[in-house]
Amino acid sequence: MPEYPIVLGVYSHRVLTEVGTGTTRTQHQKLTYWFARQLSDENFDIQPLNIYHVPSGLRDFIKSDKFLAEYTPEPGYYQANTVPALKSLYEKISKGEEYLQDGQLDAAEREFVKALMIDENNVEANYGLGEVYTEKNEFEKLLKVLRVLMGLEDAFAIEHRERLNSFGVRLRKNGHFDQAIAFLEKALEINPGDDHVLFNLARVYFDKKDIPNCKLRLSQALALNPGFNEARKFLNYCEKMPADT
Repeated sequence: MPEYPIVLGVYSHRVLTEVGTGTTRTQHQKLTYWFARQLSDENFDIQPLNIYHVPSGLRDFIKSDKFLAEYTPEPGYYQANTVPALKSLYEKISKGEEYLQDGQLDAAEREFVKALMIDENNVEANYGLGEVYTEKNEFEKLLKVLRVLMGLEDAFAIEHRERLNSFGVRLRKNGHFDQAIAFLEKALEINPGDDHVLFNLARVYFDKKDIPNCKLRLSQALALNPGFNEARKFLNYCEKMPADT
């Protein structure tokens, strides 16, 4: 059995439209390029390429019969344009991550901004830039990145779960409680069964001295994962706190 998703590469899509009537009628062909992945035997997702030849923007989910009938593989285009563009994009993100880990925030910011010039909707680059602005306490810039992330459903996908929680923790540790709550609540809307998001949300509420909501989120995390010992210990600690805390 194959492991999904499978990256298929770039496919083209042609649409013929007619303009005018009678003897003035002419046909125009619109050609677009899409990055395609196979999600299962019957399901595919496609994402448009931007002017830099990288997948960016909203994904579309289609069935195999439609995909095979309407989309044409473009291996030459993929190898000549998309592969080098993606390589350049992820080299910049990788450098940004290295600088971020080393505490070189200005250098990290430059690399993430370069990456976002290629793909403004790139999830990893936006998370990285958000973490830079969180550490630098550049609040207005952080809010702009947060707005972008909140509008990217891919930012809350399971594959980004670790980064999502890490970003929420950074927001909390740097005192951006309201922003951390808004971000983690959004994550919870999309993945209501994520016990770690609930736990991190509880920690934000605790730091904000909102103990009732802290205990609520811990109880919800334990309902999903009764073996979550750290959440159990945290809840027991909160239960022992004075009522007027």
